[in-house]
Amino acid sequence: MRVRGIRARTGASAERRTAWARLVDTRSRPRARLHMLVDTSAPSGGTAGPGAAEAPKGPSGHRLAQLIPGLLLLGGILFDLAAPPGYTASPFFAAAPLVAAALSPLRPTAVTGVLAVAAACLLAELHGVPDPTQAATEIITVATVTLLAFVINRVVRRSDRRLASARGVAEAAQRAVLPVPPARLAGLDIAARYVAAEKFAAIGGDLYAVQDTPHGIRLVVGDVRGKGLQAVEIVAILIGAFREAAEQEATLEGLAGRLERALQREGARRADLEVSEGFTTAVLAEIPRGESTLRVITRGHPAPLLLRGDGKVRALEPEASALPLGMGELGGWPDRVTELRFAEGETLLLFTDGVTEARDRQGKFYDPKERLRGRTFSGPGELLDVLVADVERHTGGGTSDDMALLAVRRAPGRTKRTNGNGNGNGNGNGRAHEGDHRP
Repeated sequence: MRVRGIRARTGASAERRTAWARLVDTRSRPRARLHMLVDTSAPSGGTAGPGAAEAPKGPSGHRLAQLIPGLLLLGGILFDLAAPPGYTASPFFAAAPLVAAALSPLRPTAVTGVLAVAAACLLAELHGVPDPTQAATEIITVATVTLLAFVINRVVRRSDRRLASARGVAEAAQRAVLPVPPARLAGLDIAARYVAAEKFAAIGGDLYAVQDTPHGIRLVVGDVRGKGLQAVEIVAILIGAFREAAEQEATLEGLAGRLERALQREGARRADLEVSEGFTTAVLAEIPRGESTLRVITRGHPAPLLLRGDGKVRALEPEASALPLGMGELGGWPDRVTELRFAEGETLLLFTDGVTEARDRQGKFYDPKERLRGRTFSGPGELLDVLVADVERHTGGGTSDDMALLAVRRAPGRTKRTNGNGNGNGNGNGRAHEGDHRP
């Protein structure tokens, strides 16, 4: 067999006709292998985070991207056949396995590399050049890049597995720290959502919790200053303190005081943590069992909204401003409870500043009170779904801060009493008393 170059042509018509016949005879086989490459290069599976949308069954962006290596091979062949002498298609053949290494599993990457080397050899045999060193160099270059693509593919896949494992741990931590509250508890319909600002993050510094206690249903929504693992640690401390204090403290003011002391103890434990860096804005709410009453304490947090059944929206602004939790050393303002009627069919909406600080392209902040006014919803779940989608439209596809949302509706025509020992919490294990009745 003669060693040939990839591009330069001999000009001998007989040899050209013979080579063209060989190419025509073998053209169907490379195309069949390209088709096999496309069919076998399905994306590797993964574990979606909480609340992640189900992947569409049709062609996704990732699947379309996996067509690029095949297109590079086909483009290289067409370029080699159409370009004048002196031009080489080896960059196309070298790029194809590199792209496949980043987008596909090992087998499609290997198929792409073999096809690239085979195409370089076939075109070298087709055209031929006086200098065999040029052809050999180009073929060796494509083969070397193919070997590098195998190594890159292994590194990328190993990193993907480690990332998937880390995400799984983060999702497990989120379910442990922020369990999904029960859909119905003590005559209330409840829904919660957590939307991370980072696309692939599962947990951050926002928090929510629902607790069924002897004093009624108690709620908290808060936002820890800071990001990362330190914020997650503060979230875990606050949720633990809330669940214990919600059972023991007879008043909402006492509950806020316990959370304040929990953060102060954490600040004292960390000698390198400044007081101003450990604060948490929060809203605490209490709905006594069997009563149409709502009590709220706001600690430097966006005011919750009360949505009525006729579409009217009221912001529950506190009577006096209060410092966030963890900043008690800067001032001694007593907590003031806002008490109001919570009628059947009304919905309490609590959220973090990821909602109110979401901006559009012109820098305009999102106003949930104005956007929700005049609208009615079948339940808390629909309300939160609509709100999250509306914030996403307002920002053009994402937010710069995490969002924690909690909605509680007093179900119309439903009165439910739980047993007096307050058995039940945000994990969904609250149990109704046997004497409960539903009209």
